Amino acid sequence: MDLKDWLGLSIIGLVVLGGLFALSRLSKPYDVSVEEFERRAKEGPGLLGASLMGLQEALQPQMEKAVEAQEDLRQGRYDGEQGSGEPPEAGSASGETEQVESAVNEDANAARENPNA
Repeated sequence: MDLKDWLGLSIIGLVVLGGLFALSRLSKPYDVSVEEFERRAKEGPGLLGASLMGLQEALQPQMEKAVEAQEDLRQGRYDGEQGSGEPPEAGSASGETEQVESAVNEDANAARENPNA
C-alpha cells in the first residue's frame, strides 16, 4: 500500500470516528427545568410535528375529520349541544352523539398507532 491509500483510510476512519462521537453527544440526556418543559408543552408540536401531521392528513383523509372532531371536543363543542351532565332520555339523539364521538376517537387513535393502514 502506498501513501495515498493510507491517507484515504485515515480520512475515512476520522469521518467514522467523528460520526460516532457526534451520535454519542446527541444521545446524552440533558436537564430541562420545569418551566422550560411546561413552555415547550404549551407551544405544541412545533414546525416538524405540524408538517408531519399535515402530511398524514393528506395521505389519510379520514384522519382530518378525526382531528377536527377532537379539536371540537377540546373546545367544548359537541355537535352544537352542551351536555348537561344528566343521562340522556330514552330515544334521544344525544346517546347516538356519544357513540359517534367514541367511534371517531377510536378511529383517530387507530390511525395514529398504525399510519400505514
